[in-house]
Amino acid sequence: MYPLAMLMIGLGIAITTSGEPVFPGSTWQHRTPEEVGMSAEGLKAFSDCIGGLGCVTRHGYMVYSWGDPTARRNVASACKPFYCHFLFRAVEDGKLGGVDDYVGEFEPRLDGLNPDLGYKDRNIRWRDLANQVSCYGVTEAPGTAFDYNDFNMALFFDTLFLKVYGVTWETVDDQVLHPMLTDPIGCQDDPTFMSSGTDRRQGRVGISCRDFCRVGLLYLRGGRWEDRQLIRAEDVRMAVSTPVPNAIPRTQGQEAEMIPGQRSIGGGRNQGEHLGSYSFAWWINGVTPDGRRQWWDAPADTFAASGNCGKRFMVVMPSLGIVASWNDGDINEETERTKENEALGLLARAVTNGAPDR
Repeated sequence: MYPLAMLMIGLGIAITTSGEPVFPGSTWQHRTPEEVGMSAEGLKAFSDCIGGLGCVTRHGYMVYSWGDPTARRNVASACKPFYCHFLFRAVEDGKLGGVDDYVGEFEPRLDGLNPDLGYKDRNIRWRDLANQVSCYGVTEAPGTAFDYNDFNMALFFDTLFLKVYGVTWETVDDQVLHPMLTDPIGCQDDPTFMSSGTDRRQGRVGISCRDFCRVGLLYLRGGRWEDRQLIRAEDVRMAVSTPVPNAIPRTQGQEAEMIPGQRSIGGGRNQGEHLGSYSFAWWINGVTPDGRRQWWDAPADTFAASGNCGKRFMVVMPSLGIVASWNDGDINEETERTKENEALGLLARAVTNGAPDR
């Protein structure tokens, strides 16, 4: 089932059974786990593994929750796919020519950096920022090394929203986030790009687990929400199917010049490996350098937004019709990959009826 589902999603074709796809309206419709082919006992094992708070949806219905899934919380680095969503929208709306445009067209200060390195930052493209291969702030040339880097992400956020969209930190929610994404999909708990306020760590998303599942459902459904195509299906496909190749190494981490006063959205440079699984700020179930899947017990088509080493997470399993989200999970840097895999394996095994999404 999983390879076929991957092929169909890759071609931008909806996986259908009988009837129309279900979307939540002003509130989520609820079904019992058994009504959507899931095991309540299996879902309890999943939530016990994760801890914290969260919820699980299947086929567009809310089927399980624990803690308070209505609480708006900072999602840490799970915010980064939001930036890429609005990058694609900027291209679709003609604000940018494409993801291979040079960022320096909107941030000309890049062009004067690092003369001793051949002014390498002149060659940073939007695609490089999105995939964290810009090498901004390290000595490698753009596109040649992976640098999980929150200076890179602050440059991405500030240039995209403040310069391409022409908004401010104070207006980005009302002029971009809400009208272009969270209002059309009916978010209930007032998501924000300013979860830390407008005076620090701007761009950190605050969103509830139940609202984060709406974002995941939009991507599961190929960018369509009811009768509106909010993002092109080909952009959804590119976002979750074009990981950084394993041939691209991790940066050596030697620091280079950045724009004076460059801020971070929270962390520093050189924070981790891409594992052949980082695609436009989403983590996908790619094949890692050790030859197995990122999450070996989850479906091959699984993709996720992950923050704080998996403590804050939203996952989509298209072939199973599942979208789930958690926050304050019992995961840390040492347990991240194995604990995520354990949890996602439990979630997949909680399915008792493998009917694909409608």
